[in-house]
Amino acid sequence: MWARLGAWYRRHAGVRARSALAAAAVVAVVVAVAAAAFLFLYHRSLLDSLDGDARRRADAVAAELTRTDPTRQASGAIPPERGDLTPVQILGPDGAVVASSPSVRGLPPLTPLRPQPGRTEREDRRLVPGQSDTYRVAALGVARADGTYTVLVGESRGAVDDSVEDAGALLLLGCPFLIAVVAAATYLFVGRSLAPVEAMRRKVSVVTADRLGERVPVPEARDEVARLAETMNAMLDRLQTQVDARRRFVADAGHELRSPVTTLRGGLDVLAARSLAARDADLVDLLTAEVGRLDHLVDGLLWLARADEHGLHVRHTDVDLDDLVDAERRRLAARHPGLRITADPNPTRVHGDAGQLARILRNLADNAATHASSAVRLTVAPSADGHTAVLGVADDGPGVPLAERDHIFERFVRLDPSRDRDSGGVGLGLAIVRQLVAAHHGSVVVDEAPGGGALFRVVLPTKPNRPPNPAHDNTDG
Repeated sequence: MWARLGAWYRRHAGVRARSALAAAAVVAVVVAVAAAAFLFLYHRSLLDSLDGDARRRADAVAAELTRTDPTRQASGAIPPERGDLTPVQILGPDGAVVASSPSVRGLPPLTPLRPQPGRTEREDRRLVPGQSDTYRVAALGVARADGTYTVLVGESRGAVDDSVEDAGALLLLGCPFLIAVVAAATYLFVGRSLAPVEAMRRKVSVVTADRLGERVPVPEARDEVARLAETMNAMLDRLQTQVDARRRFVADAGHELRSPVTTLRGGLDVLAARSLAARDADLVDLLTAEVGRLDHLVDGLLWLARADEHGLHVRHTDVDLDDLVDAERRRLAARHPGLRITADPNPTRVHGDAGQLARILRNLADNAATHASSAVRLTVAPSADGHTAVLGVADDGPGVPLAERDHIFERFVRLDPSRDRDSGGVGLGLAIVRQLVAAHHGSVVVDEAPGGGALFRVVLPTKPNRPPNPAHDNTDG
């Protein structure tokens, strides 16, 4: 049980709860030790007061006893006090009771203590067997001409014990309240102290590659939290510098590569138009395919560089997705005659950017054709409630492992089966798809197709989420 409780505590208890529990535990230990010390000292003080009363009464009886004529009885040393219930006995040299107060008259000696003259000894005794009252008995030795007498005076401990019990009860009732107040105050104050940390957490949670300009708030107090905020801001500065440098490199590389790629493509087209030997013609075809791959990579890099630098601007118009699906089916069938390309284009209209939506469909279709064994299927239909449109692209290839379904939409990510250069994939198409779908306030996921393979499903709203702005330029180029 303790192991499970400890595991739950480590897993679920936060800093505030742990601080409150730690403060409560420390205060509980301190209060317990302090309460025990207080009760001990309080009890000791009350007993000392009780012993003082008994000693004063014994001294008074002893003084009277020494003034009494030895020929007279010692009972005259105990002054009769009306209503006095304090037990007092005078023992003769032989230990027999020679005088006693009314409350203990007829009882044997209260204690076997027999101190020397001038000395006092004490002990706790029950005067009457069976009674619960305990008395603090003081025995004082008194020297007389006829021998050593002993004066016994008893003081009830009932008031002392009751006082200590009452004090203990008050402490027992008050300590839990004190501990609870300390725990609550600690929980509150730690929460207030951690408020800047929570503000930093909320700010960091929205920092993405597109929002690296965000900075966490720095508290006014120059403490550890402020230094943490400054360190995090410095880290974000370094990340932003590195990301900006990478984006500039991608943009510059894309622009610089565009011209030589165009030159290579033109030169290869000139060579292809000539009469070449079979071996040379095959080499030209191979180089043309490689230049096509390079051109596709440069195009993706430039698109991502523009999107990172300027953001995605969607030019909203009414777009018939079924027309886009039908056009994409024809393009894919012409480009991949060895695949069976089918489509189910139900009439579906959305509000978005036609060029960007066509690029979404084209990238998904090219990806499906790359990995398909024999067939690719395109579907589009409005949802049951009519608020969204569902675009599906399925293939009968190896599919996407469950653990990789979130990663394939990242840049330059390719699964092991698709690392072959013949596939033509560079790991940018699906990343572009995710950005375009997000710009249209939609979502894209990959599942397993009904007959095996991968099924990419894009859900787009049929109505605009914000008013169209004609001033927005289309970045799809």
